Amino acid sequence: MNIASATSAGTRTRSPRVGENADRPDGIPKVRGEFAFTNDAWVDGMLYARTVRSPHPSARIVSVDYSAALALPGVVCIVTADDVPGRATYGLEHHDQPVFASDVVRFHGEAIAAIAADHPETARAACAAVRVEYEVLIPLTDAEAAITAAPIHPDGNVIRHLIVRHGDPANAPGDVSVEGTYEVAMQDQAFLGPECALAIPGDDGGVDIHVATQWLHADRDQVSACLGLDPELVRLTMAGVGGAFGGREDISLQIHVALLALRSGRAVKLFYSREESFFGHVHRHPARMWYRHSATNDGRLTNVEARLVFDGGAYASTTSAVLANASCFAAGPYSVPNALIEGWGVRTNNPSCGAMRGFGAVQTCFAHEAQMDKLAGALGIDPIELRRINALEPGGRNITGQVITGTLPTRAVIDACAAHPLPPAAGDDMMERPGGAGRTTDAGHVVRGVGFAVGWKNLMFSEGFDDYSTARVRVDNGVVSVHTACAEVGQGFVTLAQQIASTVLGLDSVIVLPSDTAVGSAGSTSASRQTWMSGGAVKLACEAVLQAIIADAAATYGVATDDVQLIDDRLMSADGLLDIAIADMVAGRSYDETVEHHHAPTATLDANGQGDAHVSFAVAAHRAVVDVDLDLGLVRVVDVTTAQDVGRILNPRQAVGQIEGGIAQGVGLAVMEEIVVRNGVVRNASFTDYLIPTALDMPTVSIAALIEEPEPGAPFGAKGIGEPPTISSTAAVVAAIRNATGKALARTPVRPQDIVFG
Repeated sequence: MNIASATSAGTRTRSPRVGENADRPDGIPKVRGEFAFTNDAWVDGMLYARTVRSPHPSARIVSVDYSAALALPGVVCIVTADDVPGRATYGLEHHDQPVFASDVVRFHGEAIAAIAADHPETARAACAAVRVEYEVLIPLTDAEAAITAAPIHPDGNVIRHLIVRHGDPANAPGDVSVEGTYEVAMQDQAFLGPECALAIPGDDGGVDIHVATQWLHADRDQVSACLGLDPELVRLTMAGVGGAFGGREDISLQIHVALLALRSGRAVKLFYSREESFFGHVHRHPARMWYRHSATNDGRLTNVEARLVFDGGAYASTTSAVLANASCFAAGPYSVPNALIEGWGVRTNNPSCGAMRGFGAVQTCFAHEAQMDKLAGALGIDPIELRRINALEPGGRNITGQVITGTLPTRAVIDACAAHPLPPAAGDDMMERPGGAGRTTDAGHVVRGVGFAVGWKNLMFSEGFDDYSTARVRVDNGVVSVHTACAEVGQGFVTLAQQIASTVLGLDSVIVLPSDTAVGSAGSTSASRQTWMSGGAVKLACEAVLQAIIADAAATYGVATDDVQLIDDRLMSADGLLDIAIADMVAGRSYDETVEHHHAPTATLDANGQGDAHVSFAVAAHRAVVDVDLDLGLVRVVDVTTAQDVGRILNPRQAVGQIEGGIAQGVGLAVMEEIVVRNGVVRNASFTDYLIPTALDMPTVSIAALIEEPEPGAPFGAKGIGEPPTISSTAAVVAAIRNATGKALARTPVRPQDIVFG
């Protein structure tokens, strides 16, 4: 067997400490093409699997004939809905999705069967040989219509209907009101490594699954329920991850590959093509949002009203939580005395949608920031000054009535971002014009625009969800081993855990063990929570180990335990009787502590959408500069400047990487990224047709300031960094295009025809 882990950090001469630059242990292998991703895993004699999928978004399955597929030489087994021994459905929050469709299909690409064979091409040919007779139905694809349409699912079309009523919105007049309707298209996470898993049947009747995922224990629980096995018999280990961004939070192929392994009695690897990946995971929710903002003549917001309709696609996934986030943050990081937000999350026959970086806040930020610009124009107030006037800061209340008790430097990020120098005017280089080389952009047709946006989001799970993480820390003869189930998907926990352990224990040799279900749950790598929750768990476990070491040192040297402290890397007592390097103290000794780190529970929202639903918040501002060819509708994003609330930076280099990556996805949604769905059918399931920014498309990313105001209760005061860059960068880029063109541009991504004809 050759199974590599993405999370093993190895040993170093000196492990980096908190606040220092820490190199990713997987960075060099990835650049060299030597890193073992999940699809590189193999076992002698393993089988290869493929999936039979529906070509229709809505249809009844009349009959299925597998005989031709089973007759192909090399085909070992086929599994269908009839072969699921346990629960027939699964789901991250609601168990509403069939393991395999049996009577109806509800979205284009839904799985009907999985086939294992001795060669991947044989498995593919077998899938093509399956004959399915469908009664094609008219798909329900309009999210607005889905609210009242005949149900397409036994649980109904409405996944969640939420109202946030704050203050007295019915009696909150303003001197000026502006309205607008805005749309955000479906965006794909577009991770570079498609889904893959390797399942190996165990001698005990269980199964070992090596998979790239975001939540090992949630996967285990769903897989075990569908297999009809005790959870302890389903063992998951993180394999090499080629990106995630929310798209790996839900089950994709885990149950299918486990069923095939148990049925065949052999190891099975199931991997998706790029086209299958578009069908196999959830996407960002497309949304349609109506807004009305009211304010006094001097720019004080008096009321924000909105109606949000989020298309969850065929199955629930995390739509309920995404809608809650969108609704909670619908007014932006501003002090709003009155608000009425009505949100709908619905099922349709479109592809399923769920978690993606920003988790609902991206969609509403696009709308509320367009509204702020529109309101500034109606009032004759500078758009940035309007945001400063209304900036929500600590001590203020958000629209769910929650008081901001932590840090939230909204005005500081606005001021820092706005004050940063603008880039120089465009030169004569063709590559600096919209469209780049090979296009016909005439410099005389290019107009520059500048746009500004501010966004915010929660950190960690919300609405009463039990948020916790487990860490085991062991010290053997001076070597520290850190074991968690935290999924390392590129966010950098593999360096962070090492930095925390080295800092707390003062030891230089730290190993981060592969993540698996042999240790307690770490929760999902999502919601900007792992720095706080799993980082906090590692910190607490290290502190417990340190106390045990101190107790041994005190007993050995005859001093009081309370008088011993660790200073840098030495254990010292106040009376001077003890002064020893901690590395010498632990030589030949072993210590082992496991800690479960819980956070105080949040509240569920009441009938009026009021309650302390969130733990903490982070805010960021973005300013975009674009050049637009008005005749051709081409856009070049020249620069995106940001200032961000980060709490405390634990790894400066990694922080910059997170910000640059988040802005890349924000720019993509602004000008090119869209899953095109026509009558429920995905039309661009490839990176040829689904466009993502390349190095030539990316603007200069200018970091005006990283505002370090340590967050109370967070380990070392740190906040998650990866999501805010995506939230308001899209809104800023589109605002800049509006500024250049003078057009409303109420939909993202902005297409050339929107500029030329809109």
